Amino acid sequence: MKYLFFTATVFCAIAFKSYAQEATPNGQTYNFTVQDCVNYAYEHQSAVVNSGLDIKSAEYKVKETTGIGLPQISGSASFQDYLKIPTTLLPGEFFGAPGTFVPVKFGVKYQSNLGVSLNQILFNGSYLVGLKASRTYRELSQRNYTRSKIEANVAVTKAYYQVLVSDEQIKLYDANITQLKQQVDQTVAQNKQGFVEKIDVDRITVQYNNLITNRENVVRSLALNYQMLKFQMGMPVDENLVLKDKLSDVSLDNNVAEMSVDTGFYHSRIEYSLQETQKKLNELDLQNKKTTYLPTLSANGSYAASYQNNNFNKLYSQVFPSSYIGLTLNVPIFSGGQRLNQVRQAKIEVQKSTNDLVNLKNTINLDAKVATVSYINGLQSLNNQKRNQALAQEVLRVSKVKYQQGVGSSIEVTQAQTSLEDADNKYIQGLYDALVSKVDLDKAYGRIK
Repeated sequence: MKYLFFTATVFCAIAFKSYAQEATPNGQTYNFTVQDCVNYAYEHQSAVVNSGLDIKSAEYKVKETTGIGLPQISGSASFQDYLKIPTTLLPGEFFGAPGTFVPVKFGVKYQSNLGVSLNQILFNGSYLVGLKASRTYRELSQRNYTRSKIEANVAVTKAYYQVLVSDEQIKLYDANITQLKQQVDQTVAQNKQGFVEKIDVDRITVQYNNLITNRENVVRSLALNYQMLKFQMGMPVDENLVLKDKLSDVSLDNNVAEMSVDTGFYHSRIEYSLQETQKKLNELDLQNKKTTYLPTLSANGSYAASYQNNNFNKLYSQVFPSSYIGLTLNVPIFSGGQRLNQVRQAKIEVQKSTNDLVNLKNTINLDAKVATVSYINGLQSLNNQKRNQALAQEVLRVSKVKYQQGVGSSIEVTQAQTSLEDADNKYIQGLYDALVSKVDLDKAYGRIK
């Protein structure tokens, strides 16, 4: 009965894994490489999509700013019904009554005005700088879009590798469970024949149960890792995702020395480009503050048609037109030192952005060195764990042979099995750390676009 329970447990675990990877009835199945997952994220991940929308918004912002320099035309219309016509007091001298004022009503009951006006900028320094700033703003949005793609690439790649590593861990558990199941059967048979004690059966059964439980935990984690990968991609969770890449497809032997030769790699980092753009915006802001010392010149014109009559039906029977054209020159003379202090503040911002650029360069160089060391350490640790894993397997093999020949103990076999499980776990952790450090290394040197 005990072994039926073991078999049922393994079957349930395998079924759970199959359920996590099989397509749902209504879901679509995707067979993706890691690059396919990244490309999918570029089109569906919300942060990337929103950054793409920001580019469109920036395009409209450029057009909006450009429109300020085009002719500004507006129309107006009005209608008044004077229920009481305004009264004006005129000196009585006009009417032969000196020393008095005579009330006189001026105007008509109905009045209407129609007009159109035009204003055209001829020279405005702030407008010219604003055109440059709007284009730089568009450039900033494009670089933000690139940064969003890089971040999505990194997140998706790491999540993809996590699924591969979890799947590899399950394979190791399956191999250990298979060989340990054989050992359990042999020990039970030997116990029935009186060659081993009951405690030996119990000891190896405990190990077997622990392996089953650990595998189930990893299977559940694998299902969660799939969900995390879909989340990073922006894929609906009801879609089925099958990974085409294998761990053997991932190259972990890149020549790190070749990367360190390029001392100008920081220019490839999107963070550096963003900081350069920010500095450019601060410089444009300084230019804009300086243009406030310059005069502005604009042309303007207007045409208006006035209609007046005491009879509403005849209001528009006669028109009284008026029109003008002109120039408006505005020359700044004194502002209480406001413009001067604004320019000084803008200069400080430019200096700060320059300092930030220098600091960012140092930070990027440090990040690259840290990533390089982490990658090298990760590779060495992974290779060491592979060797330890092979040694642990050999120790277990020898321990089992000695035990079967009666020159070893079950405790020795149990300890060897525990050492192998520990070596497997450390190998899995080392494998994931190496894969993640590879992604971080590529990002640090600006190789992810």
